[in-house]
Amino acid sequence: MYFPVAGIEISPFIPPLVACVISFFTSMAGVSGAFLLLPFQVSVLGFHSPAVSSTNHLFNIIAIPGGIYRFIKEGRMLWPLTWVVVIGTLPGVIIGVLIRILYLPSPAAFKIFVGLVLLYIGIKLCLDLLEKKTPTQKPPLPTEFKISNTQLNIKFLQYTFNGSDYQINTLSIIFLSLVVGLIGGIYGIGGGAIIAPFFVTVYKLPIHTVAGASLTGTFITSIIGVLFSQLLSTSSIASTQQIAPDYRLGILFGLGGIVGIYLGARAQRYFSTKIIKTTLAATLLFTSAKYIIFN
Repeated sequence: MYFPVAGIEISPFIPPLVACVISFFTSMAGVSGAFLLLPFQVSVLGFHSPAVSSTNHLFNIIAIPGGIYRFIKEGRMLWPLTWVVVIGTLPGVIIGVLIRILYLPSPAAFKIFVGLVLLYIGIKLCLDLLEKKTPTQKPPLPTEFKISNTQLNIKFLQYTFNGSDYQINTLSIIFLSLVVGLIGGIYGIGGGAIIAPFFVTVYKLPIHTVAGASLTGTFITSIIGVLFSQLLSTSSIASTQQIAPDYRLGILFGLGGIVGIYLGARAQRYFSTKIIKTTLAATLLFTSAKYIIFN
């Protein structure tokens, strides 16, 4: 099957299969599969134009809704945090798309940027593995395992989860989201894989309460990323390069991602956290070294 935007010809079964496998493992670690899907498109498929980033955004749009539904159904969608993240990431992702098109159109420059992003995520996973864990406590009752008493204003965001109260500065989250949206717009991942570690390590928020927000933020900003890229594709900026996503390829990746995320969530209980994160960190560090050192 030929994909005209990407300029490649491969079997239509390969994109969904690859996306399914990647999403299966990354979803168990609570990380989007988009950040590994892009290196596959660049290095294996030879998809180098700025359209690869918008195609990655399209993958997020198709693959994420099932996960969002799950968080909403379980009462763990922190909507105030979601909207703060969206407010910050939207302008960032638009600026990021422009930077990708204007300043990182060449494969060499983009690979270095991709390598640095993967290196950051890999190091965060390694630090998390080395961190001393507290003894496992008795799991909370289902009625307690939900978000309640949410409050949001210009100064702070506050909520209760599992009997504990949490409060964070609203403006600092908006600024962080702006930076993350900028990086995500360039890379084509929406930013969820970057912002979630910050919420957990810097702001000390429970991963059970931020995963849904970061996932939803990624979904919404990916929609904007695709729409903005499509709009720019009709402008003079796109006269010499492909900007709009390869819809055939993005849809096939997305269909595989839906299956992979579902199966990964079901199989998570059979894999230890250490094995999952160690495998993921090793893959990230190897890929980043390849892009940065051997570019």
